[in-house]
Amino acid sequence: MKSKRGWIAGLAVPVMIVVALLSAGSGAVKANTQHEQGPAKSAEITIDNFSFAPGTFTVAVGTTVTWINHDDIPHTVVSTDGVFKSKVMDTDEKFSYTFTKAGTYPYFCSVHPKMTGTIVVQ
Repeated sequence: MKSKRGWIAGLAVPVMIVVALLSAGSGAVKANTQHEQGPAKSAEITIDNFSFAPGTFTVAVGTTVTWINHDDIPHTVVSTDGVFKSKVMDTDEKFSYTFTKAGTYPYFCSVHPKMTGTIVVQ
């Protein structure tokens, strides 16, 4: 039978291995979490009283913009250069588009062409 001292010394190596493995595992988790994406970027534009509010809106690349029709009549959201186009939206319906490239995106309502707006993506 080993003495208490010998028994404890015999455990030292397996315990050190377990601690090393746990430390390496937690380090790997930290390394993976550093590469995760941050919170999603989103913004809203209200359609009300035959206008888009705000009329000009600046967002970062990667932002999803959602237009919400709060008017009692249908509207659309159509970019002048064909990048995005919603269906006709009734009251409280939404349309979303994610802007992946920097630039200026003018848009209008195809039902009411005098309704215009601009998204500036930086």
